[in-house]
Amino acid sequence: MPDTPAPEDTHWMGLALLEARAAALAGEVPVGAVVVKEGRVIATGRNAPIDGHDPTAHAEMVALRAAAQALGNYRLEGCTLYVTLEPCAMCSGAMLHARLARVVFGAADPKTGAAGSVLNLFGHVQINHQTVVQGGVLAEEGAQLLRDFFKERRVNPHPLRDDAVRTPEERFAELPGYPWAPQYVSDLPALAGLRMHYLDEGPQQQEGDSALTFLCLHGNPAWSYLYRKMIPVLLASGARVVAPDLIGFGRSDKPKKDGAHSFVWHRQVLLEFIERLALRRVVLVVQDWGGLIGLTLPMEAPERYAGLLVMNTTLATGEEPLSAGFVAWRKMCAQNPDFDVARLFARGNPHMSPEECQAYNAPFPDRGHRAALRAFPPMVPEQADDGGAALSRQAKDFWSHQWQGQSLMAIGLQDPVLGEPVMRALHTAIRDCPPPMLLPQAGHFVQEHGEAIAQAAVRHFAGR
Repeated sequence: MPDTPAPEDTHWMGLALLEARAAALAGEVPVGAVVVKEGRVIATGRNAPIDGHDPTAHAEMVALRAAAQALGNYRLEGCTLYVTLEPCAMCSGAMLHARLARVVFGAADPKTGAAGSVLNLFGHVQINHQTVVQGGVLAEEGAQLLRDFFKERRVNPHPLRDDAVRTPEERFAELPGYPWAPQYVSDLPALAGLRMHYLDEGPQQQEGDSALTFLCLHGNPAWSYLYRKMIPVLLASGARVVAPDLIGFGRSDKPKKDGAHSFVWHRQVLLEFIERLALRRVVLVVQDWGGLIGLTLPMEAPERYAGLLVMNTTLATGEEPLSAGFVAWRKMCAQNPDFDVARLFARGNPHMSPEECQAYNAPFPDRGHRAALRAFPPMVPEQADDGGAALSRQAKDFWSHQWQGQSLMAIGLQDPVLGEPVMRALHTAIRDCPPPMLLPQAGHFVQEHGEAIAQAAVRHFAGR
């Protein structure tokens, strides 16, 4: 191996390093490759196993395939492949089959390198083609890319998927009335690596503990900030409070595509989340989409639930037409996909400060962060065979005939979408639900009048 590489080798390896950097930006291990013939690049490649769901999509393999297509021949005679990391056995075998003239690599790979580090496939004279191999070209640059990449993974255990966005953390700085530390989970099977945010305050439950856990589920276009007025009251009672942000909302990751969202998927995420945190003696607190999905959860594990606090929401079973107010809301969302979330809250809650209203805008700095806001309105089940409708019918039967816990209903009477008529109908479907608590000044986001509701809930469920 020469001490100083030829200038042309350094040049081509520099192009391979550009491909490696592009792989890192896409969340892939930063390895890049180029194939050169007669002084020109005929193909490039970068690592893409994650994006392509393909264990063979190493940078070298991607480049070899592209080169074969460019030449119209799987034999790449007279070509040189430059790659930033010593090739593995799979890639080395493919290079030999392709009959490359040369392979030039950067950093050695002491774990899987098959060009001299662990083994040397190129050194077997029995193979009917001999490829010249040279290593160490811009090795430090390639090695540094790998060190930086894996250091970031060690520091940040929740890397961002390339098909999602994450709201910058500074957007959540110093929000009024929201002092709680963020918690994250990303290894639930249904999340497939997306990062989900939640609040988890109060005493952690022990076996035999009689304390309650209030599980607070928000709707669209809100997030856990919606519960900031209720959480202190609930914590003061000695209870635990858990408040997740649905994927696409709040501090949780936000898929870029509207089609990533579905009723069944969000429900599965919540089921796995509840199981992961091993929540017991749960009082389910729901409103809006928190109820549409949340009311279908207890029937899967009724032994976990002690109570239900239900605010302006519904069960969309597909058996009855959606309310006129909801249809109007859905039409507005379709016609104004970039509506101002802060203005929406200000219009329905004149007692809120401008800073509080703007806090609801925090998760959504631009259109790219708003896929969930666009996806959720048309996702409400309307026909009997819509996604979630059958689950909602099963849930309705559960609440009517099998529910054994305590219930409490609070209705914001100023809600034009899911107001008193809708809630009265839901009330009849919940077994042994006492007369609802009526809030004449509250609108759809009834939690903005939540102190009185939380106080009533503590008395009702904890007997205090």
